[in-house]
Amino acid sequence: MSDLWNWAVRAYGTDGVREACLHLQDAAGQSVPLLLWAAWAARTGRAPDADTLEAACDIARAWQETAIAPLRDVRRALKGRNPDLEDAGREAFRAQVKAVELEAERRLLQALEALTPSPGKAPRPVLDALIAVARQWSPMTPRPGLTALAERLPA
Repeated sequence: MSDLWNWAVRAYGTDGVREACLHLQDAAGQSVPLLLWAAWAARTGRAPDADTLEAACDIARAWQETAIAPLRDVRRALKGRNPDLEDAGREAFRAQVKAVELEAERRLLQALEALTPSPGKAPRPVLDALIAVARQWSPMTPRPGLTALAERLPA
């Protein structure tokens, strides 16, 4: 497993990180894997330049549109009860879709890690890295949500 994947799994399991990430995803349209990548790069002393940030957003956007968002839509559609579907079978299938969605996010993180420069600098503030990538991702920068995420991420 990659260093980024292991860090992201541990970080996502930290109190409040999941909620902060989902808020940024659902309320502000941010990419959770991209945000976790930016935080990891900052924490590990990797400083992506403007071209790397742009490339990371391009990869994340393409993967988001092609794989992650469609899988998430299917998973969410299967969450609700459907009188024509047996609950246990629906939930089993939903769990399979969720596993594939998670695998798509893992593959995105692998692609992002491959673009990341080697460590070489001192760690930098995570909030600065989150703001930089959020600005590249979308025209609106959700500072309160990014601040909440930065405060909850592990060192």
